[in-house]
Amino acid sequence: MLLSIIIPIYRVEDTIQRCLESVLMQLDDRMELIIIDDGSPDDSAKIASRMIQGRANCTLIHQSNQGLSAARNTGLEHAQGEYVTFIDSDDFIQEGTIEALLAVLDMHPEYDILEYPVMQHHGNKQCEKLLTFSEKAFTSARDYWLGGGYQHTYACNKYYRRRLFEGVRYPVGKVFEDAYTLPFLLAKAGVIGTTGRGLYYYTDNPQGITARAGGQELTHLLEAHLRHLAQWGTLTAAYYESLLNIQMDVYEATKAAPVLPVLPYKGTMKLLILHLIGLKRLCQLNQFIHKMGLRNR
Repeated sequence: MLLSIIIPIYRVEDTIQRCLESVLMQLDDRMELIIIDDGSPDDSAKIASRMIQGRANCTLIHQSNQGLSAARNTGLEHAQGEYVTFIDSDDFIQEGTIEALLAVLDMHPEYDILEYPVMQHHGNKQCEKLLTFSEKAFTSARDYWLGGGYQHTYACNKYYRRRLFEGVRYPVGKVFEDAYTLPFLLAKAGVIGTTGRGLYYYTDNPQGITARAGGQELTHLLEAHLRHLAQWGTLTAAYYESLLNIQMDVYEATKAAPVLPVLPYKGTMKLLILHLIGLKRLCQLNQFIHKMGLRNR
């Protein structure tokens, strides 16, 4: 078995058919499809069961509702492929994507992770944007992460060598679980490749967890990044400023004391102000500016 494709499903009866059709039309006997019904109360599992009926390389697993991380972990427990990839059930992939990516892996057997393009916020014409990549190989996880990897930690636009998940699982009960888990996988990877081939459609979902993220969810995101901060050594100013932005959002939503360490990175007005007035006052200033902006609308 060359590739295991894992698709968790939960309350997606309006999108599961599109998702599965995009995969089933590309499936052959080198691949297996593992669908995890995470206790979905609607007809998602029935639709999936009907669509894979008679296909020996497709499996539908039922479990009580435990969340996305637990569903992915269940899929990993059953996966047999040399590589594994994830697809969210409200998303889909472009025709020819699987074959194109397997061809890249065939040409580059040294790749432990392969990242491919994403159409971000598909379906929302105001936000839709193509995230694509050049043909490149990173032998340093740090170079990949600080070179921009931290901006697209999606689990779903990557093929992983399955052995990377030995001792690694997605954190149950947390959101932004991708940002928490990917650095563990990068630390075990010898070579991380990127390609402009294939396309993952990341469908815009205004009711999704990311779109509705509040204080607790943003705190999880900040914790995920801080958990791995020492792994990267010296940071870039751009990455540190992105962490600062998350910290300011967390403070605005929760009023909890800031936990981001103040590090000597400069180069932008925001970082300069940080060093002039301190982290907490910067968070308070950011909150004040947002309040005044709302009042002036």
